[in-house]
Amino acid sequence: MKFLHISDVHLGCTRYQLPESPRDFFDAWIDVLERYAVAEKVDFVIMCGDFFHKRNVPPETMNYAVAGLNLLKEAGIPIIAIEGNHDQKHSDSEYSWLRSLANWNLIYLLEPTNHEGKINYEAWEGDSKRGGFIDIGRARIFGSHWYGASANWAIPMLTAAVAENRREDAFHILMLHTDVEGHQTHPIPALSITALKELKSVTEYVGLGHTHMHYEIDNWAFNPGSLEVTSIDEYRETRGAFIVDVDDNNHVSATHVRDYRQRPFQRLSFDVSGYSDTKDIVEGALEKVRNEARVAEEDKPRPIIEIKLHGHLGIKAPLNAALKEIREAAEKRTNALHVRLKNFTVPVEYAVAANMPEDATREKLERRVIEDLIIRDNRYKTRVEEISDAVIGAKRFALSEEDPEKIAEFIALKLDQGRESKV
Repeated sequence: MKFLHISDVHLGCTRYQLPESPRDFFDAWIDVLERYAVAEKVDFVIMCGDFFHKRNVPPETMNYAVAGLNLLKEAGIPIIAIEGNHDQKHSDSEYSWLRSLANWNLIYLLEPTNHEGKINYEAWEGDSKRGGFIDIGRARIFGSHWYGASANWAIPMLTAAVAENRREDAFHILMLHTDVEGHQTHPIPALSITALKELKSVTEYVGLGHTHMHYEIDNWAFNPGSLEVTSIDEYRETRGAFIVDVDDNNHVSATHVRDYRQRPFQRLSFDVSGYSDTKDIVEGALEKVRNEARVAEEDKPRPIIEIKLHGHLGIKAPLNAALKEIREAAEKRTNALHVRLKNFTVPVEYAVAANMPEDATREKLERRVIEDLIIRDNRYKTRVEEISDAVIGAKRFALSEEDPEKIAEFIALKLDQGRESKV
């Protein structure tokens, strides 16, 4: 048995509002399907959440989705999906776009049901096009919902529900969209390793999604990472897809594949500290571009380059004209699709986020700025970590269009955890 495991396709992502961005995500998606599903003649594909980038799907994005799904359908390869946080239906509707794709016979959308606080599984039913698990050959594949900060609470119930619906001699797969402790890149509470491993008693493979970098746990739980970069902060992470071979004894051999069409990214940093003239700043930044910047290659996607200015600015003149000059010269030098200039410089009299490494990610800079601001307030200076986690996590939930009630629950949980740790 052979299958393809993908996640976080994010069709429709308009990265940096570039018109080419939606096509980038389609190119990655379709190239992966052609190389690693159709050419490899897999038995099925599992897609573990965040197929779309937003709940409201533009017509062009839906065309991209249907094109790829029809490619698989014509090849006789079923695709099994679950909803991620970006795919969820609106609170006033019973339908998400993934539900519509299931009704159009393009995917199998697996969803357990909840009754009196208990998770239940029912077999996929062709007439209603609904179900929590489906059999494809020797595989019995179970779906799950997006549980967010409640993942640790849901795991015991998922374990019990899968146990009640195991099939003798089957290879049991659970699809789960969640961060896992030790592998997440932001402070939203993650599923603990201890809780995750409860599922070992009832599954042979856990297909993960949500975190945009590749990792695997015990040759049993696998996260492929996103297919494309949704933000330049992810450009150094390893991402891709898994081709999974399962022998007659249910031994798993998973190969992480990354050779497909992707947009190249690069981040350059330039420290302005010690410069007393804007002309010197421009020349210094462009020297870095000449020495280090990627140059567009023929027949390959043109790069996106970010140039980050940081350090203590010793001049009072605004940098707007200098930034424009650096951007235009860098675009001409590299023929990049897009050059972004990020100005993280601060006047010498301020020290917010000072002494950060020049390659610090946006997340680390964001945390440092928030921590510097919190520590100035005597009411909160002994609780910097949990309040920073609450602020950053609440922001990320809001950007993911999470329900306000869930955001409020998350903030309360983080603050309570901080109080308990000090008792």
